[in-house]
Amino acid sequence: MALPPTTGTIVLFGGRSEIGVALTRRLAQGRTVVLAARRPDDLGAEASRLIDAGASEVHTVAFDADDTASHGALIESVISRFGAIEAAIVAFGILGDQARAETDVEHALQIAHTDYLAQISVLTPLATALRAQGSGTIIVFSSVAGIRVRKANYVYGSTKAGLDGFASGLADALHGSGVHLLLARPGFVIGAMTKDLMESGVKPAPLSVDAEKVADAVARAYRRGRGEVWIPWALRPLFVGMRLIPRPIWRRLSR
Repeated sequence: MALPPTTGTIVLFGGRSEIGVALTRRLAQGRTVVLAARRPDDLGAEASRLIDAGASEVHTVAFDADDTASHGALIESVISRFGAIEAAIVAFGILGDQARAETDVEHALQIAHTDYLAQISVLTPLATALRAQGSGTIIVFSSVAGIRVRKANYVYGSTKAGLDGFASGLADALHGSGVHLLLARPGFVIGAMTKDLMESGVKPAPLSVDAEKVADAVARAYRRGRGEVWIPWALRPLFVGMRLIPRPIWRRLSR
């Protein structure tokens, strides 16, 4: 069932995220947009693209994903300044370096903190605030990397597995509150986040997508009131099958 039309504020946590900005462009028409990121004064290019996409106004606020103590007050401030949230897009995160994380515990913990703990730190007060207003959608970016974690990226993949479970449970907890959660599970995304990986010789996985294709699919799912979206959809049956692969065979897969 499609969501009822609203004209609230669109908030992007991760104001420089390639996917996040692409998605926000698709939802920006006639809306106030808030970009939350470090160095908010350097978001001129992103703001211009959103104005060109039809946003009525674009504001920027300081947001440090790793400063979890600041998240609750920031969300309260955004609502106080810019009004009810129509959609909150949570699109920050890091890929990290798997080889380094296997021996450098601080790096492994940084990936876990940004990609899992900081997500919970944003999602929890967001859910509380949207429950209080009785409406709004939270868009969460998981990944197929978390459906069955592979040895090639088990640190990053484990954070996505945790986030996927948290968001799925939160979606159920929000049922009946007037608040909706859309969980996006893209496959390998060719773009800024994976540029270094590909330059190191890693080839894109089958059914890879780019930020624009992810944004198209998520925007479509959002307007239809979906609870989850796989990008592309063909990954869903593929990963159902992958869950059935015996572990001795799974661990021999290079990727």
